Amino acid sequence: MVHFVGAGPGAPDLITVRGKQYLEEADVIIYAGSLVNPKLLEYTKDVCTIYNSAKMTLEEVISVMEKAEEEGKMTVRLHTGDPCIYGAIREQMDILDEKGIPYDSCPGVSSFCGAASALNLEYTLPDISQSVIITRMEGRTPVPSKESIQSFAAHQATMVVFLSIGMLEELSRRLVEGGYSEDTPAAIVYKATWEDEKKFICTVGTLAQTAAENNITKTALMIIGDAVKTSNYQRSKLYDPGFTTEFRKAVK
Repeated sequence: MVHFVGAGPGAPDLITVRGKQYLEEADVIIYAGSLVNPKLLEYTKDVCTIYNSAKMTLEEVISVMEKAEEEGKMTVRLHTGDPCIYGAIREQMDILDEKGIPYDSCPGVSSFCGAASALNLEYTLPDISQSVIITRMEGRTPVPSKESIQSFAAHQATMVVFLSIGMLEELSRRLVEGGYSEDTPAAIVYKATWEDEKKFICTVGTLAQTAAENNITKTALMIIGDAVKTSNYQRSKLYDPGFTTEFRKAVK
């Protein structure tokens, strides 16, 4: 059996209870290199073979899984955050399907959730933004033209941008071209929930400057939108005394 496990955003105690249990039981672990906190590997049993997938190809990863399955061993494929976001898991699962190797997926806390906790931030503030767009700039992996930064910026929703810290000048240009103003609040969060986490509040127009001044060149995400810094949101109706719910009558 192969278990795809979300390692969480960084702090070792933010892995799920189920994910930790799989690590404790695993005979083989393939983990995502520098993106996964190595302290998580301390949860493993004494006899466990560990591979760093940063040094492996897809074919090599599958070969390890296949060999473990032939030997009746349990494998954990440990991905950063939640593996459903930029985890490259579908290509692995498709090959496992072809080979008849059973697998399942254990969700994890994504780094965009860890970044919000670092900033004590709520992405979905009433009357400010009720949607979160998770996206990235194109690099070696292309982005469909219909999902351009400019087109998303037109919605003025909260935007979380992964895998783009080295392209901040271009990101800012596209955000402004799409509809955000240069003084729209923004944030950069480096290694959310890790011991060396760093966080910076800035604006769309100062993203590149902020990263350069603080020597942030990798392992960071950007948050764009008024939800980053505002006090003009509406109070939630759920806890409004004048609002009736299934469980509570309105106070008149």
